[in-house]
Amino acid sequence: MFSTLTPQILRDATAGTGDTPFGDLPEWDLSDLYPSEDAPELERDLTWLENACADFAQTYQGKLADLDAAGMLDCVLAYEKIEMIGGRIMSFAGLRYYQETTDADRAQFFQNCQEQITVFTAPLVFFSLEVNRIDDAVLDSWFADNADLARYKPVFDRLRAMRPYQLSDELEQFLHDKSSVGASAWNTLFDETVAGLMFTVNGEERGLEATANLLTEHDRATRQAASEEIARVLGENIKIFSRVHNTLAKEKAIEDQWRNMPSPQTGRHLSNHVEPEVVEALRNAVVDAYPRLSHRYYELKRKWLGLDRMQVWDRNAPLPMEDDKLVNWPEAEKIVMDAYADFDPRMAEIAKPFFTDGWIDAGVKPGKAPGAFAHPTVTDAHPYVMLNYLGKPRDVMTLAHELGHGVHQVLAAEQGEMLSSTPLTLAETASVFGEMLTFRKLLSEAKTPEEKKVMLAGKVEDMINTVVRQIAFYDFECKLHDARAEGELTPDDINALWMSVQAESLGEAFDFMEGYETFWSYIPHFVHSPFYVYAYAFGDGLVNALYAVYEEGDADFQEKYFEMLKAGGSKHHKELLAPFGLDASDPNFWAKGLSMIEGFIDELVAME
Repeated sequence: MFSTLTPQILRDATAGTGDTPFGDLPEWDLSDLYPSEDAPELERDLTWLENACADFAQTYQGKLADLDAAGMLDCVLAYEKIEMIGGRIMSFAGLRYYQETTDADRAQFFQNCQEQITVFTAPLVFFSLEVNRIDDAVLDSWFADNADLARYKPVFDRLRAMRPYQLSDELEQFLHDKSSVGASAWNTLFDETVAGLMFTVNGEERGLEATANLLTEHDRATRQAASEEIARVLGENIKIFSRVHNTLAKEKAIEDQWRNMPSPQTGRHLSNHVEPEVVEALRNAVVDAYPRLSHRYYELKRKWLGLDRMQVWDRNAPLPMEDDKLVNWPEAEKIVMDAYADFDPRMAEIAKPFFTDGWIDAGVKPGKAPGAFAHPTVTDAHPYVMLNYLGKPRDVMTLAHELGHGVHQVLAAEQGEMLSSTPLTLAETASVFGEMLTFRKLLSEAKTPEEKKVMLAGKVEDMINTVVRQIAFYDFECKLHDARAEGELTPDDINALWMSVQAESLGEAFDFMEGYETFWSYIPHFVHSPFYVYAYAFGDGLVNALYAVYEEGDADFQEKYFEMLKAGGSKHHKELLAPFGLDASDPNFWAKGLSMIEGFIDELVAME
């Protein structure tokens, strides 16, 4: 899933996005993938991919069950090479598109690549279907006979987890063939619509990212103006967003029904390799903690701001004693790199090329996709990080977060293409841990009680956004998909579902302005990755528990931590957490994670 906004000429790592109050910002150098969109290397790989897919099908279709262990290993390695080349092409096309989603040539190039690869890989659909028809005894004998093949057992386990939900070969082929004009086409419409939105606040026109940044300004009138302008523009486009969500939810429901999936969330749980009861325990623990976390904190903040009632534009407002100092890019880099090096010099060494070799695109530019991400590309290349850096302290934490993803992806790459990808529930581990390292370092260097209070409050707000807000988003998605199963939803219907989770999660401190009911419409996770959002809360709770082990002084913690990141997707969460004495299926696990947030709030109360 991609989307891009990008200038016509890609500049190298040393090129900036122009003078800003926070310095010259880096841009991607995508030449590590391909020199350009018309490069001979790209044409070579497209030709190779087409032929390799056809050859793979001719060699193996209808014959998997008759292979021996060595033959199946050859098959898996051939499949892995196909995934590598296809992933490289789509990474290049997608990252270019994300740089400038409103550029027609980039959008066309991305769509053409997507359609070509869908056609080329159509002959591969048989692979997972045939694997799932092989007897367990045959698979077990293969793994016993060949240690190199046994390394891929997690891949087979994940494929076979889908066995109960597998359709006929013909239907699976149909779903594959139409994929480029199904959900992915609606994703592209959503991305291009959001990237093209413009907002006018105080006489200045901005994109969504820059306008949302105004919600963290000291001046309350500016925050209010930005909120009302976001509401106005989203309201004008709400029919498009409603159509996208209605269509995608219905398409998902149809496929889930054909597959006999027991719930809309089942597919996400399977892809995350996590049991539904573990997610339910997480969700219930967080909802039960709302009064102790978000409700309690926002009451404190309401008093600090001197308000009788808070409005939604006050939620991310800075505290009165917080200064407006911007953090320039070199300073942000030093803060994060020092925090990483203090934990383990190896971590900083892995992170260094992101800054020096064009692996980060940091500037806010017209048409650029909003938000931030770390994309792993393929295991014989390297990850790329996208930011929309505006110099706020939260942007420094976002850098620490996405760089953590990048470090994780670099370490996991040694597993190879089919085993490196980490389930979403564990994919947030290194990112949230990187944030925590950066926060703890800054907190230890705070010079005054006021500075410490501002830092603690900022961290609590980030954790509430990561845990409370994301579980509220998850509940909204659950309600949306359940309601769509009963029929078409109007924009007002979806607005009402959104508001049903807002007061519950945020608490009594807030009033909600007219128009806030549309703020669900620009959140990309609902469109690109249904039910993704609980992974953030999962990751935060997991890291809080991990960090508690670290603080307790486990002498081997760093080694265990690096081994966990290197494992990528080769191990289940139970196996990865066991060396730390942790178990996500234990209800007390989530209580341990949430208690860290509660402890920070206790510190803030004690400072009153």
